Amino acid sequence: MFGLPGLLCTVSLHCTSTAGKDHQPVEIYGPIGLRKFLRVTLELSSSQLLFPYVVHELVPTADQSPSEGLLDPKMTNCDEGLHPQEGQGRTIHLDPAHNSYTLIENEQVVVKAFRLYHRIPSFGFVVQEGERPGKLNVQKLKELGIKAGPVYGKLKTGQSVVLENGVTVFPSDVLEEPIPGRKICILGDCCSLVGDAGQQLCHGADVLVHEATLDDTQKDKAMEHGHSTPSMAAEFAKACQAKQLALYHFSQRYKPPALLKEGDEDDVMELKRQAAALLNGQEVILAEDFLTIVIPIKKGV
Repeated sequence: MFGLPGLLCTVSLHCTSTAGKDHQPVEIYGPIGLRKFLRVTLELSSSQLLFPYVVHELVPTADQSPSEGLLDPKMTNCDEGLHPQEGQGRTIHLDPAHNSYTLIENEQVVVKAFRLYHRIPSFGFVVQEGERPGKLNVQKLKELGIKAGPVYGKLKTGQSVVLENGVTVFPSDVLEEPIPGRKICILGDCCSLVGDAGQQLCHGADVLVHEATLDDTQKDKAMEHGHSTPSMAAEFAKACQAKQLALYHFSQRYKPPALLKEGDEDDVMELKRQAAALLNGQEVILAEDFLTIVIPIKKGV
């Protein structure tokens, strides 16, 4: 969170002076208090952005942290008005029917959040790509007398077609099963989940990003401070049947191999080994700055 104002200012430096006129706003999602934090930080530093932004706040529930971790509503009050580049955001409450928060929902993508337990309210996020149309059944198209050409494209994009003989061909007549979209799940700081929505939403994730602050020998200490260990992350990945587990948020005591010196015992690779031991060969990745994980588009059956 502390890096967010600087990130926005850095992005602004790379914008042209006319970018903001027709620029879509940068939409930011986070817990109650983020709107005021960002607004006050930008105002006190006299920072002006060359693009509009909007902050949407998620309202946590009382069981997401110890009582001392919940902010006083007076502290998050935003009566002072919007920042010059700020648009009015939403205040998003938990949907009790689904035990989650719906952030974005359209044909291209669905983004939902779920509750985590930490010293202060924390959230996990699921980004689910929309389905892609299935493959065209070429054999069925031939039987209908439809030759390759523009008609194929219309059917592929969901448009019905009327043939010269008056027969209407619907996409569902010639398309195979839709191709599922990819799914990414990112958990913030946590030592456990609140409710069962998180596991359900993360089921079958292509990549699960989970913190692992301390190694398994330090589990009590990790949980005391609201954090997780590699085995805790691996157990959740196994329960979700995630295809890949990416660990992040390591304590500074764990040094990457390139920085190890003779006599050093705390090796970040040990965190990877501990998680992998529970996953029977399932891929475990150690996240680092600028790491790119390629998730191939899924193929039809």
